[in-house]
Amino acid sequence: MDDRFFMKMALTLARKGMGFTSPNPMVGAVVVKDEKVVGKGFHRKAGGPHAEVEAIQDAGPFSKGATLFVTLEPCNHFGRTPPCTRAILKAGIRRVVAAMKDPNPNVAGGGIDFLHEKGVMTTLGILETEAGTLNEAYVKYVLTKRPFVIAKCAATLDGWIATRTGDSRWVTGERSRAHVHQMRHAVDAILVGVGTIKRDDPQLITRIPGKKVSHPIRIILDTRLCLPEEAKVLQRNTDSDTFIIIGEAYQNAPDVVAKKNRIETSGVKIIATPTRDDRIDLYMLMDRLGALGITSLLIEGGSRTLGSAFLSGVVDKIAFFFAPKILGGDDGYPICRGPGPEWMAASIPMERIRLRRFKDDIMIEGYITSQKKGGK
Repeated sequence: MDDRFFMKMALTLARKGMGFTSPNPMVGAVVVKDEKVVGKGFHRKAGGPHAEVEAIQDAGPFSKGATLFVTLEPCNHFGRTPPCTRAILKAGIRRVVAAMKDPNPNVAGGGIDFLHEKGVMTTLGILETEAGTLNEAYVKYVLTKRPFVIAKCAATLDGWIATRTGDSRWVTGERSRAHVHQMRHAVDAILVGVGTIKRDDPQLITRIPGKKVSHPIRIILDTRLCLPEEAKVLQRNTDSDTFIIIGEAYQNAPDVVAKKNRIETSGVKIIATPTRDDRIDLYMLMDRLGALGITSLLIEGGSRTLGSAFLSGVVDKIAFFFAPKILGGDDGYPICRGPGPEWMAASIPMERIRLRRFKDDIMIEGYITSQKKGGK
């Protein structure tokens, strides 16, 4: 058994914190002595003990002279919890193997350097790519203070997400829809346009049978505040917030003010932001959401919202589900609506493409390679 074996174990542990650690990263740790695992731990929730501390406590006296495998560089600063580096030294850990440096400027190599200076053997970069992917939202947020954005859709093979009447139940099968709930569980917030609320009246909550789940913040783009006041998304059916994003140009209109006052009595937050071409400026909205501490965002549609997201350059990753169906016609709801480029050379390139199968459906997952930011 080599370092990779034990680091894979630590990564599996880290995933147990998914949905509960934000704005902190997911971290797993394993204490190994004489090729045997003597302690395990993971970061369970923000403000709780770090993975290294949990693993060391689990190992007890067996920590002395052992090797600690951890998916992220141990912290060396005082935050909501004491530095993990001090706990490592106190336990007598002989060697620390970290998957990746912490991109947080408060850490950024300081933890590994400190341990090395204190005589602890250190190794960095074991399964670094896997560790970085696990915490891709955290990495982007600590470097940019903007959320990591995933664009999701469910479409027929000919590219329709709904019929001409707006019917979309159901495009994909149960397994695909179940995976979407896993995606919701993993992110801080979900975003949809008001058209989706009017057409489908979704609750935008997380359902995973038999599992404690995290309900993300629900965000609705509604420039003129025209969503129905009886919409399910306005009901207080989760412990998470609901934000309605309206255009600054309309926030003082008498009808908007009156409706805003009524809606806010239920605890819904209404946020006015700049618009571009009479639509919410998504690029500027991401700055606002980042300032509110939102590190990850799942955009679920509809067509115009997805089109605006790609045009404004805010998308980092896609998760497109395709069902083995042909809708036909030319008057349904496409994946994206809005102005597009004249030439194929101006299309948005993707990289790190992965295909996943959910029974008869196919999910295409990939990352945006490069694009113009802010729609400029």
